[in-house]
Amino acid sequence: MFAYVKGIVADIAQDCCVIDVHDVGMNIHISAQTAARMPGIGQEAKLYTYTSVREDAFWLYGFLSKGDLEMFKRCITVSGIGPKGALGLLSVMDGDQLRFAILAQDVKAISKAPGIGKRTAERLVLELKDKLDFETADISREAAVYGNETGTGAVMDHPGKREAVEALVALGYGQTEAMKAVSQVEGADRLDSSALLKQALKKMF
Repeated sequence: MFAYVKGIVADIAQDCCVIDVHDVGMNIHISAQTAARMPGIGQEAKLYTYTSVREDAFWLYGFLSKGDLEMFKRCITVSGIGPKGALGLLSVMDGDQLRFAILAQDVKAISKAPGIGKRTAERLVLELKDKLDFETADISREAAVYGNETGTGAVMDHPGKREAVEALVALGYGQTEAMKAVSQVEGADRLDSSALLKQALKKMF
């Protein structure tokens, strides 16, 4: 119903905020990540919104970026994950981080979200990993590095990339973090695993 809400921040809490739009206070549910990045009270804010209509409730969910909104909409398509669970996921990681976690099949990172157990995290990965590929319009540039035309986004075809990621994981870095660092190395396809590892390590600091 509403594409976005733009107005003055009247109040803000960890899970909701009030946006004053021409003297009308709109209560909007937000994630902890969004709450931490919100402008201060009295300042202008723009939230991209999702409208949830039920028999007993009419709720708005707000996000500072379209990417976070799209990840929220993807998450609620997964059985067992409602709006509250999706907000929980986006409270422990932002939309891009959640994309990386899904593409890396990092169930451990995903299951850190409140209300998201291991089985639910596995279901999320199973149902969404093939939908986050290069041809997905709303996926970030970095996450797209992992995608390919077959939709196997979690598999990197370049052997040097795989070896660099494995080396970073062996050094104690998380798989999601390692994949992101390797993807950010310029000209990665032309480098061997050793050179990739050195460049990726620089991204970690």
